[in-house]
Amino acid sequence: MRDTDVETISDGRRRKGERRRRRLLDATMRVIERDGVAAVSQRRVATEAGVPPSAVTYYYATVDDLLVDTLTRVNDTYVAALASLPDDPDAALRAFARMIAVGSGPERAHVMAECELFLLAARRPAMRPQVERWNRAVDAFLVPHLPRPDDRVGAGAAIDGLFMRCCADPRLTADDVYRALSRLVSREPRSARAESPARR
Repeated sequence: MRDTDVETISDGRRRKGERRRRRLLDATMRVIERDGVAAVSQRRVATEAGVPPSAVTYYYATVDDLLVDTLTRVNDTYVAALASLPDDPDAALRAFARMIAVGSGPERAHVMAECELFLLAARRPAMRPQVERWNRAVDAFLVPHLPRPDDRVGAGAAIDGLFMRCCADPRLTADDVYRALSRLVSREPRSARAESPARR
């Protein structure tokens, strides 16, 4: 057999494997959307994907392996979206607000599933590198707005909260989120805040 034939077969198998993994990860997300992350099992995912259980265990020996790969794919999408935001700081802030506000719209169940995966990382050490990766991406996004690292930590935590707030409150719009983000990254002093009656 020629080397080119071997390479063609290898590439074909690789593409088939990638398609099968995508199918399994799509099925995993559907299970989480519908029933929550606790419902994920290899057998449940196999049923959802329409494949035999052995097809799941071939690629994912444990449920943790499956969840790590699912969270990684979710994170790939978000990190790439952050990296592709406009260079103009205000335009980037508005675009980020639209990303966050998706959770209050028709894709609410999907965003809730993504949030569940991120929260699960608190219990699953193997998933934590993806949370750290997301935190680094948000921190990099915030640098032009907030030069001080401690300010970025607080703003990053608030951004995570906004994702969940949008899932819980369908009334929130992208404009609402943009205004909240603008306050988070504002460098203006807060001396204009009204003095409390007790100090007058």
